[in-house]
Formats: sequence, structure tokens, C-alpha cells
Amino acid sequence: MNVVKDYQSVADAVAAEIAEGALRPGDRLPPQRAFARRHGIANSTATRVYQELARRGLTVGEVGRGTFVRATAPAGAPALTEPAAGRIDLELNYPVVPEQSALLAESLAALLRPDALAPALHPVGATGTPAFQQSAAGLLTRGGWRPDPARILFAGNGRQAISAVLTALVPRGGRLGVEELTYPVVKAVATRLGITLVPLAMDDAGLVPEALAEAHATAPLHAIYVQPRLHNPLSLSMPAPRMEQLAETLYGLGIPAIEDAIWAFLRDELPPLAALAPEHTVLIDSLSKRVAPGLTLGFAVAPAALTTDIATALRSGGWAPMRFALEAADRWQRDGTLRALVVAKQREAVRRQELAARRLADFTVRGDPRSFHCWWQLPRPWRADTFVAAAARHGIAVVPAAAFTTDAHHAPNAVRLGLATPRPDVLAQALTTLADLAHTAPDDLVTD
Repeated sequence: MNVVKDYQSVADAVAAEIAEGALRPGDRLPPQRAFARRHGIANSTATRVYQELARRGLTVGEVGRGTFVRATAPAGAPALTEPAAGRIDLELNYPVVPEQSALLAESLAALLRPDALAPALHPVGATGTPAFQQSAAGLLTRGGWRPDPARILFAGNGRQAISAVLTALVPRGGRLGVEELTYPVVKAVATRLGITLVPLAMDDAGLVPEALAEAHATAPLHAIYVQPRLHNPLSLSMPAPRMEQLAETLYGLGIPAIEDAIWAFLRDELPPLAALAPEHTVLIDSLSKRVAPGLTLGFAVAPAALTTDIATALRSGGWAPMRFALEAADRWQRDGTLRALVVAKQREAVRRQELAARRLADFTVRGDPRSFHCWWQLPRPWRADTFVAAAARHGIAVVPAAAFTTDAHHAPNAVRLGLATPRPDVLAQALTTLADLAHTAPDDLVTD
């Protein structure tokens, strides 16, 4: 009995170190003999400790390599019928598929060999290397368009790429045209850089080119920021005639466009605006949605006349990439990992949109069948701010329309739902709860 108590108590101590973060996912435990000496226990007891840790799902053994701390198992779903300690996050929107970690780990394992890791830790500039540019050109190819590798610049992530391009194109006090509903990060970056945002009207096809021309005639715009594919938050993609009309307007006015293509990989059969107006468009993309936000990389495909200014902004802003991320992306692109992830995430987006369509069938919801977000026009008498507060009381976080407008006083009565982050079963429960909530009078649920 004492032996049982000994190995369990030692296992409990190691489990506590894992729970407290003293031992982190991926840390390797010492060989069992060394572990036994360190803890003053018999080798046989150490063997039972390791078996117990594996049984609890805290460690995993790899033949020829040793025993490693496992990643923490996903937490259970919080209750949706009352305020929860955790929350169901329909704000942040990071798609993950079950096969993702295994696919990424295989390429990263090769990169972590000492001979491969050493060069990956060397610094690299915003232009990367010709080999990285060639690889990135393949990654960014879509809809029959392939960028010129020499025009590809790299940043730490997509937000840094946006910041650098705005720094290069729009002076402090300058005017940037944006769709009347736009990406919130652009609003924050513009404020920090002293840039004035000019909202441009939209319709069901996206940004209205005539609105761009009118705004420029009123006072010159230095550039526009636009999301032609899978617009966030509206989940719409410009049809071909509207894309052509916008490209003609850019050429006619001589205005550069900053094209945000972060979500466009989900509709990779559609060409970008950069294919129609290559000399007037800087295309921004990243790996944050294709791969994961924790190991990402930003891309800026710029006209030749702008590459030097943008590269300078990347360097001066401290936004140049890590070479390790470039090496990882290059390997993932060459061995097909990125393509496999894109295909898997395209399928997952379809499944989640179908789920949202079923659970919210009674309401006016806009969502591209291959998008990870949708736009919900709330039924009366609900207001967006009241609905967000009521959803939070049920442990669900959603984004009000005001987050995307340049004038919060004229925000649509709508919310954006990010469908990517929760597990499918949790998402289904959350959508059902939100639908039930929307069917209920606000005064019955929200009190001062």
C-alpha cells in the first residue's frame, strides 16, 4: 500500500507543477532513472509515476525521444442558460481544424533540427529572400492571379503590414477612404497615426465607386482601404462588374487601394482587386487565419513604385518578420501543409455556415456559404447594444455593429457573429441560445 501511495503522491506533485505552469506543454521530463534519483524513489516507482501521468492525459511518450508534457485538454463548454465563469467567444474568429496541429508539427519537427534551426534564427529584412518571395507567390496565388515575387514584402503579421502600408501612403492628417463598415483594427491604427477616416457608402455589391469619386472630389483622398472578398463584418464579396468598376475608378482618380485579403483564401477561386489594378493596389494578407495567430506572418504585395516606401516603413516601425516564421511558412507551402489546411478550413466554414443558417433560420442573417462570420440584422424591438449585453449575461460574446462603423451614432441594428473559434457543439448551443434570446422581448431579460 505504501508503494501505491508513493507513486500517486509523486504523480500528484508533477500534475500540480503542470497545472501551475512550472512544467509547460512540450517540456520533456527527465529519463525515468534520473527522475527516480531526483525524487528519492525506486526505478519501478518512477515507472508507475510516468504511467499514471500518461493515464491522466498529462504526458505523452514518444519512442526514441522521451516523455513530454501534453497540451492542456480543451475546457468543457460553459453553461449557456445562466451567467458563466467562462464565455463562448463569437468575437475573436480564429479557425482551427482537428488535423491542424499534426500537420504543422510534422514540418516544424524538421525545422527544429540544430542544422535547420541555426539559420532560421538569423535576422531577415522586410524583403526576405528571393526563395521566400517565390514561395510566398505560390501561397498567395488565387483566381488565376499570381503576384510578382519581387513585389512581395513581409511583416510580422497582417496588422503590422496594414500599419506599415498606411504609414507609407497616408501622411499624418491625411484622408483615408474606408467602407462605411470596416475592420476595427484599421480604425485604431488610423487614430494612432493621425489619419482621418472618410466613410464610403456601400450597397449589396460592396463599396460604391461613385461614393469614392464624390468623396475624393470633396477633398482629395490619399488612399482607400477595402475588403473586396469576404468583407468583415458583412461577409460579402464584390461581383466581377463591381470589381472592374472600382479598378477603373482607381485608375481614373490615381488613388491607391489597400486591399485586405486576410479571409480571401476561403474563396480562392476569386481573383483579387490587385489582379485588375496592379499598379494601384497594395494587397495585404497573412497566415493568422490560414494557420494560427500564434505563429503568423504578414504579406504586402506592392506596386513597384511603392515597394521602397513600404519596406522603409516596415523597418522603421519594427514590423519586419522573424526569419523562423518565414522558414516555417516556406516549408508548409512546399510540402503542401498550407494547401491541406486551406481545403480543410474551407470545408469547415461551409459546415459552420450551414449550422448558423439552421439555428438562425427565423432571422435576417447574411453569410457567405464559405465564410467564418455572419451579419445578423436584429429583429425589433432589440437594439444591438442591449442584445450584446443580454448575450453576455448568457456567457456569449458577440460584436455590435458600432465596432465596425466610423460613426457609432449611425450604426446598423446588427451584430457580427464569429463562427470559427468555439467547438461545433458549443457553437450550436450558443446559436440556439441567441435565437431563443432574440425571440424574447428585451425588457424581460435586461434590467438596470
